[in-house]
Amino acid sequence: MAARFELSHAACGANRAGAGAVAWGRGGLVAFGSCRSVVLYDPQKRKVVGTLNGHTGRVNCVQWIYRNNGCQETELISGGSDKCLILWETRSGELVNNTRLEGHTEAVCALDVVSLANESSAESTLLVASAGSDSTVRIWSRHGMEVECLQTLQFGHGFVLDVSLSLLPGSDVPILACGGDDCRIHLYTQQDGQFQKQLVLRGHEDWIRGVEWAVCDGDLFLASCAQDCLIRIWKIHATSPPLLETGEDNAIGLKENIFTMKDNGGMDTSFAVTLDSVLAGHENWVYAVHWQPSFVTDDRREQPMRLLSASMDKTVILWAPDEESGVWLEQVRVGEVGGNTLGFFDCCFSPDGTMVLAHAFHGALHLWKQTSVNKREWTPEVVITGHFSSVQDVSWDPEGEFVITVGSDQTTRIFAPWKRGNQPEVTWHEVARPQIHGYDMQCLAMIGRFQFVSGADEKVLRVFTAPRNFMENFSSISGVSLEKLYFGQMIDLAEGATVPALGLSNKAVFQEDTAVQTTEEEENVNPSSQYCENYFQPRSLTEPPTEDHLLQNTLWPEVQKL
Repeated sequence: MAARFELSHAACGANRAGAGAVAWGRGGLVAFGSCRSVVLYDPQKRKVVGTLNGHTGRVNCVQWIYRNNGCQETELISGGSDKCLILWETRSGELVNNTRLEGHTEAVCALDVVSLANESSAESTLLVASAGSDSTVRIWSRHGMEVECLQTLQFGHGFVLDVSLSLLPGSDVPILACGGDDCRIHLYTQQDGQFQKQLVLRGHEDWIRGVEWAVCDGDLFLASCAQDCLIRIWKIHATSPPLLETGEDNAIGLKENIFTMKDNGGMDTSFAVTLDSVLAGHENWVYAVHWQPSFVTDDRREQPMRLLSASMDKTVILWAPDEESGVWLEQVRVGEVGGNTLGFFDCCFSPDGTMVLAHAFHGALHLWKQTSVNKREWTPEVVITGHFSSVQDVSWDPEGEFVITVGSDQTTRIFAPWKRGNQPEVTWHEVARPQIHGYDMQCLAMIGRFQFVSGADEKVLRVFTAPRNFMENFSSISGVSLEKLYFGQMIDLAEGATVPALGLSNKAVFQEDTAVQTTEEEENVNPSSQYCENYFQPRSLTEPPTEDHLLQNTLWPEVQKL
């Protein structure tokens, strides 16, 4: 009788890429690039439901494609370092490899898609813009099964870091925004099948990392972010043709950038572009901005405009205009606390706007959910984790209750099943990160139930033993009794572990080390307690830990060097 296998768990991290690396579809699936694959993750089921393999290089950007009035995604497009884009089409309820778009001579770093209605055909035309490291932006058209490259926009020795497509207000004319390393936003509109430059928007003082369009009340808004730590919101609306200035009007107002073009009927139409707001709240490079998806609530009211931004300052900020004054204000700020991290590359809203997903420098995905009681309070949720570089070795616990892995991302990770009381559903998650090293990990071996040896490029073998806090949390998460885990040896166990400054060895932390001195007299006796290096804080968990907790509070103490 042939053995039958089915996928129980897939652990993976997101690639280190900029805006567009993660996309949350309106059907509920999250798509992101992991190495050469596109991973489809279901946040409700908390598991990977599909993996798309077709790229031969790292996947840098993904985007869902909406048809049927934008209610449900039927296709996905991805771009990678293999210099091509791939359109994935739904067949029999599954996404499969359909079409490759080849033409770039270097890696594809950004893309966007817009669907155009076709009067002569029931099937709409797909317009794709892709930016590559070859200093070009290519415009692709797909109608039916026919795909062609309509145009190549040259940017000389500069690079376009993000692109965004939309339609001009009140028309079906596509407009393209390109943000690049020249600190400018280049606006193009399509005329007679070709994109022509209309305006250059100045204001940012460093590389522009992200641009995205949004439609609200008949006007078109463009959000842009840059390495100058600022976010700018631009507004485009139809206007009358510009008149000669008479000098009689001394009113003070924002400068309008006006361009005129012919619509499909041959009539001249003018559009004005003004700077609507400048948002200053981040303290480091802003890598991505994304608008909340527009949808209609149960009482038929459209959701108000909200903007999400991700930055290298380890924070994600949700912005919204004030209801009375219309001034854009910071509504919510979430992010990473502590740990050796470098901030966020990308972020996105859930389809209903009640959850926020962010992609961090170390490949980790962070998920926050809005509480039903306090709309301004967001709590972290369990989400997929995994290595963001190659996995070099894997080993089972001798009892088969957890898996331990090491990778080139310089980490050792433990994955175990999460058993939620009497619920039949069991999902696997990362429950500990025993070793965060300074060298690429290469091998490991279990030498006991809760003891392992790992080796890295430094040519030293290190022995680790599980601390008390891990045993207690592992028991509550996986449902294994503490008596079965301890075997009467819990007295000598350390509470946890921490890494000293400029050190590579995990130092054991015992219960007396975690006690905090409270009186001024005790601080005077031991002044060094004011600058304690102990970052470990014991936690009692009933569900898998978040990324912040994994980075600081799940280390295992090192007991020997070989």
